[in-house]
Amino acid sequence: MSTQHITVTVNGEAREADVEPRLLLVHLLRDTFGLTGTHVGCDTSNCGACTVHLDGESAKSCTVLAVQADGRQVKTIEGMADGATLHPLQQGFWDQHGLQCGFCTPGMIMQAAWLLEQNADPSEAEIREGISGNLCRCTGYVNIVKAIQQAAVSLSEAASAPVVAGETTEGQAVSAEPAAAG
Repeated sequence: MSTQHITVTVNGEAREADVEPRLLLVHLLRDTFGLTGTHVGCDTSNCGACTVHLDGESAKSCTVLAVQADGRQVKTIEGMADGATLHPLQQGFWDQHGLQCGFCTPGMIMQAAWLLEQNADPSEAEIREGISGNLCRCTGYVNIVKAIQQAAVSLSEAASAPVVAGETTEGQAVSAEPAAAG
């Protein structure tokens, strides 16, 4: 079978691959790029374990062909943390025990991140509706909702944090915006 050369920006890094036209994005991420945080759960788009962001939109990567991602931006769970600092959603899932086996967690966090980008202060009902396409077979969702609520507060506080002044080694004052989440 013939292959097609594609370039995909994944977590801010341009990546290239020669792929068969039938290869799914989830398999490109996992098998070609080694980003195994995106899980394959059902291959039918029912569970949401494969959720990533494609050009800023939530997408189930088991329903997207890798060639459809050519020239586009993909963000995976591996791109959420800032070095050793967890994203507020990751921290919320940790703090609120929003996971048990962890299989659904990457997709759940990616969906929740998209939700919070659309609605920074969702109600419990809006959170439940926003993650309704992502299945968890372990937790019953109570702690997942709490985790997302915690993250919403953390992100809101970070967004409203005052601008901090600092000094360079030459003694000149500089202004630094708070670090952007996500």
